[in-house]
Amino acid sequence: MRNRIIRFAAYAAVGVATGLLVAVVEFVAVDLLLHDVLEAPLWIRTLTPGLGVLIAVMFLRWAGKGMSPATSEEYIAGYHDRRPRLRLRDLAVRLPAGAATVGGGGAVGLEGPAIYAGATIGASIQHRMRWLFRDKDNKALMVAGAAAGVAAIFKAPATGVLFALESPYQGDVARRALLPALIASAASYVTFVSFFGTGTIFSASEILRGAGGEEILQFNRTELWGAALVGVFAGAGALVFSRLLMGAKRVSAEVAWWQRAIGGAVILGGLVLLTDWLYDGRPLSMGPSSGQNILEWVLEPGHGIGFLALLLGIRMVATTVTIGAGGVGGVFIPLAIFGLISGRIVGELVADESALSLFPFIGLAAFLGAGYRTPLTSVMFVAESTGATEFVVPALIAVAVSQVVVGGASVSAYQRITRSGHLERRFRLPVTSVLRTEVKTVSPDMSLNDFVWNHALRRKELIGVVVDEGRYLGVCQVHDASEYDRDTWGDVPVSQVMKPIRPARLSMTLREATEVMENQDLDQIPVTDGNGNFVGVVVSDDIVRLDEILEETSQG
Repeated sequence: MRNRIIRFAAYAAVGVATGLLVAVVEFVAVDLLLHDVLEAPLWIRTLTPGLGVLIAVMFLRWAGKGMSPATSEEYIAGYHDRRPRLRLRDLAVRLPAGAATVGGGGAVGLEGPAIYAGATIGASIQHRMRWLFRDKDNKALMVAGAAAGVAAIFKAPATGVLFALESPYQGDVARRALLPALIASAASYVTFVSFFGTGTIFSASEILRGAGGEEILQFNRTELWGAALVGVFAGAGALVFSRLLMGAKRVSAEVAWWQRAIGGAVILGGLVLLTDWLYDGRPLSMGPSSGQNILEWVLEPGHGIGFLALLLGIRMVATTVTIGAGGVGGVFIPLAIFGLISGRIVGELVADESALSLFPFIGLAAFLGAGYRTPLTSVMFVAESTGATEFVVPALIAVAVSQVVVGGASVSAYQRITRSGHLERRFRLPVTSVLRTEVKTVSPDMSLNDFVWNHALRRKELIGVVVDEGRYLGVCQVHDASEYDRDTWGDVPVSQVMKPIRPARLSMTLREATEVMENQDLDQIPVTDGNGNFVGVVVSDDIVRLDEILEETSQG
């Protein structure tokens, strides 16, 4: 009983600590920085998004010693890792970087840093209190912390619980963490609203009720079919954005930091100028939601589909560039904004004037649910963020359709489809988990005679990896020597015998490396980096005995 009470106290402590920290980040990024930036002269607004990204990149590069800009992705990746690496000291780098990105007008949300902060706090507390959680899931407090982060930043405790449970999987939920997430989420919400009030982040009262407050607008059968169309549009849009986002992350990993920062600053500044010219001076390309400017503009009557579609494209590009340039932030709110615009576009096509303003919130749920593959979270978020339950049924219809349309795509690279068995988890590990780096390679100038007698037979290695000045060339096998007379082995170089076997890449999973191995009928495969340099080999026997290797590594 005593331990049970202490555990409940730990859940609440995670929520309170997360709520306090998120409140500080919200105050600095939004109240101190973003509000003034959005009201600043045009020339300042043109510069600040790029400046914010540059500050974030420099924080990560120097204070973080090359730390990645990932935040909410760290939670999802950590949930699936055997030993998640969420360290408290990293908060001092990623949170200021996130505040700089959002505060400067980057088109990302603070929910990323909030989720990361909560998950890190939870994981750290559980690590220090291992004795208390021996019979519990070792990720329970990490999930609770992630729920607390969402609950605070959106003033939506139920959304926080559902997101933390749904986001690790595309078609499943995390288990054995519901009660910790509930308690932490409630504690975080109470803590956060003590500073920022309980008002919803989107106000829907004017949409649902007439001037006298007695009329409640509802969907009829026509609008319900329209909700399904919203789901189709949102699912397709989420599919496009997920591809853009993955491309941006590849660019971020391959392009020099200063080139990313400068290129990002130029594009983001150009988008500020473009939206100022097209949308009557409103900074619609900036910040998570442009300080409610986007919601107000989307709900205004009289906007053509062309201007709406253009704004959707601008926001997608702004978010993609902010992340690709190295900015720190989440895509939860950007997905919601894409949904608002998408819903309004469909509303222009199918709705009459009385129901036109209802469609943006249906689009919000559909786009968010499709992008993050979190259908329950998205429906609950619409209800909590607007304070209106009238959206729930049409939102559910739109979300269901969007899940079908988006297929297997997701904005998260670390989500898994469902909870999997032991063997399936093993094949999802990176090749680095079994990579042998201490390998004696073969020079292309070595004679076939030296290869057979001095390398293969002496070292009992029937396969030799041919490398020239660090660059992988191919593979030479002992049985290839049978194609030549033994008397000529001394005159035949390895380069003449070797075969250009396709190597595995350092970025592959064990499943992908195994497929490469099997397709070429080998029991070991060379591994190269992105530049074609040899880094080691993967042997099939090591994959079979992977559990022993991981156990030895953890003990070391």
